[in-house]
Amino acid sequence: MDVLALVERIGEAPTAALLGLLTGVIFGVAAQRSRFCLRAATVEFARGQLGDKVAVWLLTISTAIVWVQGAQALGLMYSADARMMAVPGSWSGAILGGLMFGVGMVLSRGCSGRLLVLAANGNLRSVVSGLIFAVVAQMSLKGILSGPRDYLAGLWVTSGGRNLDLIAFFRLPELSGLVFGILMAILALIIARKNRLGARRLIFGAGVGFAVAVGWVATYELAQVAFEPVQIESATFSGPSAHTLMFFLDRDAVLEFDVGLVPGVVIGSFLASILTREFKFQGFDTESNMRRAMFGAVLMGFGAMLAGGCAIGAGVTGGSIFAGTAWMALFCMWIGAMATDILIDQRGRAPAAA
Repeated sequence: MDVLALVERIGEAPTAALLGLLTGVIFGVAAQRSRFCLRAATVEFARGQLGDKVAVWLLTISTAIVWVQGAQALGLMYSADARMMAVPGSWSGAILGGLMFGVGMVLSRGCSGRLLVLAANGNLRSVVSGLIFAVVAQMSLKGILSGPRDYLAGLWVTSGGRNLDLIAFFRLPELSGLVFGILMAILALIIARKNRLGARRLIFGAGVGFAVAVGWVATYELAQVAFEPVQIESATFSGPSAHTLMFFLDRDAVLEFDVGLVPGVVIGSFLASILTREFKFQGFDTESNMRRAMFGAVLMGFGAMLAGGCAIGAGVTGGSIFAGTAWMALFCMWIGAMATDILIDQRGRAPAAA
């Protein structure tokens, strides 16, 4: 795609939104068909299994790393310019927010990205949880919860005015990130083979990682030709959910990558569910399930904004450029989710995984 020609034809803001839409559609289709879900992978692992859900998650994050690190090696992007790397990261936010998000996604039966995909498939539980997540994320960004978030995030931050680049910190060769991604992909394929995972699901799982790379490269290319400053970013669903919500509520809101990303995921997932005849309206089974999901969505909304990203934003997008706080947040999401499954779901006090 010739980004410069697109900017000259429709303008910078519409181009950013269109690139977000493209990234979102790819993500939506791939996530719907692969059933990619961090919550499902953590629950499976907590129950002593290395099954198909772990394999899909490993393949997604590994292919994101391979695509992104490969693009950087080819000069198609430069991760040091990404906003996630160019500003200080919060270790305290990553730890506390990651734990909260992990707990919340198990209670809500899906991370924020998975909720968006399921909502487009007719899951009304995910619609309710997703809206609560977006509202709380906005409250944590600019509303009443922004003060507590800033306080907790400021307890322990990275030094030097930037996030920690893990590859540079450990003084590893430039291509070590690419090698690490390839090794993770091999592990994912070994687990997938043991579980007899079909090629189609593996391809779509890799497609989720590819969508992350598309977002990074697209926004980097736009930043090189745009007159106004452009954030170099990719798929995440904490900030974008809040921004998209405000875009439809505030007439002064402007088009940006985030505003295109969320509708793109909905469109991609909806089309995939329609074509495969998987679209089906579903609601809450019981009142207790509704309370559980709503509380989980609140934890995810605040936790994601505190951690600097959701299961996708920190766990895959931030992980693909080896941002230190992103990997810390991802680790804490796993810990929070596994602890919640062990202490609550495995004791038989919660509904079985869907």
